[in-house]
Amino acid sequence: MNKRAFQDYYPDDFNQCYGCGGLNQHGHQLKSYWDGDAAVAKFSPKPYHTSLPGYLYGGLIASLIDCHSTGTASAALYRDQNRPLGSEPAIRCVTASLNVKYLRPAPLSGEITLHATVGTIDGKRVTILTDLFAGGELCAKGEVVAVAVGEKWLQRWL
Repeated sequence: MNKRAFQDYYPDDFNQCYGCGGLNQHGHQLKSYWDGDAAVAKFSPKPYHTSLPGYLYGGLIASLIDCHSTGTASAALYRDQNRPLGSEPAIRCVTASLNVKYLRPAPLSGEITLHATVGTIDGKRVTILTDLFAGGELCAKGEVVAVAVGEKWLQRWL
């Protein structure tokens, strides 16, 4: 696997995300990496990420799937354009839609593993399919449609 995560290449203006922004000291600090054609991320939940005793909060599951998927979408667009990660102009994706299927309760103890594959790329739209594993079991599946945005998009909202 590459030693630098996708998120390590985000420009500062796009690096504030609660789930994956490296500049958000209160966030999850999720890091995603290519492993062949798939993207992998790992996350160690804390006791306060609980829902029912011993199980992971469902909103956190959605957040992890969302952030891993948008990071994977950005990296996939770089790959699709035969560009190195971090090259200019920066590619950063945001969520257009998020669909999560909860298959079984995810235990709070142990490491969470996210495994994402690229479904389709259509211009600036990328569909990512992400599986979330906890305790060695597939606990949730996500489908994220992500859209690439640029600096002008960000400035419009500031």
